[in-house]
Amino acid sequence: MKILFVICGEGLGHASRSSRLARYLKGFGHECHLASYGKAYEFIKNQGEFHVIETFREVELDGENGYFSLSKTLWSSKSVPIALARSLRHVRKLIIDNSIDLVISDTMYAALTAARLERVHSLFITNQNRFATASDNNSTYWSVLGRIIEKYLEIPDSVIVPDFAPPHTISGYNLEIEEEDKDRYKFVGPLMDIELSDYSFSNGTIFASFGGEPFKIPMYSILKEIAEERPFQTFEVFSTSDGLPEESDNFKTFGYVSDIYEHLSKARIAIVHGGLTTLHEALLFRKPCVMIIDPYHPEQWNNARKIEEIGAGIIIEGNKLTKERLNEAIDRALGMTAPNYSSIFAEQDGKHNIHVLIANMEKRG
Repeated sequence: MKILFVICGEGLGHASRSSRLARYLKGFGHECHLASYGKAYEFIKNQGEFHVIETFREVELDGENGYFSLSKTLWSSKSVPIALARSLRHVRKLIIDNSIDLVISDTMYAALTAARLERVHSLFITNQNRFATASDNNSTYWSVLGRIIEKYLEIPDSVIVPDFAPPHTISGYNLEIEEEDKDRYKFVGPLMDIELSDYSFSNGTIFASFGGEPFKIPMYSILKEIAEERPFQTFEVFSTSDGLPEESDNFKTFGYVSDIYEHLSKARIAIVHGGLTTLHEALLFRKPCVMIIDPYHPEQWNNARKIEEIGAGIIIEGNKLTKERLNEAIDRALGMTAPNYSSIFAEQDGKHNIHVLIANMEKRG
């Protein structure tokens, strides 16, 4: 099949998991075209493996003082209807120009409408249809957003949840699935292509990556202060945004790296945000997490809750973060042992399960 991936460019989690899936499907003879924007577009292009097209963003996340801000995001995204229309036109053109048979949308909504209009199959990858934050769990606007999203999720052939099936679902608190919709939601397992045997493991560093969004940069300054007080521990810090603190003997900064797992495998703990792909990776490598979650972000808190429940990490709400609290959380994480999920990862291979789903789709025509 000729497959078009349309990938959300907010952060790198969507691009990471979708490019893994595309790489796997290429191995079975499928022709894969990938469309994204922003840092995700650059991330995929740097891999040098795919036909990559720059497309249009549908919504722009924005923040204040290091945190997600709904009001600023709404202001930055005030032209969403225009952005959706522009995205719709572009994806329709890509479908026609490349004779696409299947659209796989990773959290890009206009792509579903484009696929329906062009009468091609579609799959939608998401780990969220319910929205809530640590600071606001039941507001009307989150309920309204959920209802709008659910209407879009009626379009694709299937909704792909790239996570473990219940009861092990890391993103489970972000999902509400009605009984009549359960057949449409496919819990395929995480989208990983990592062979742990390719890496040498040690416990020598503290790995830190809060995501690539520019509004998160202020958080790294606090970590730099902590590193100055821990001269015998090495901190490796990753962000594709400008503005990180200056390096020191034990505070090393990195932008894009070709294989970030070489660094994660050598860490004792990982200081991260609450994105699903990042938490899956830490769980696979069995690295206890300090999760500095954005209390205003409508996903991170719920993912982090599950990681904390299974004894794999510690939550710190970013608006309550102090140097003292982060120091304490680092010490607690250093004393933890993450649970072994290796058998669950092996049993629930997201790439394989999606390939089977596509093969069955081809048979049905």
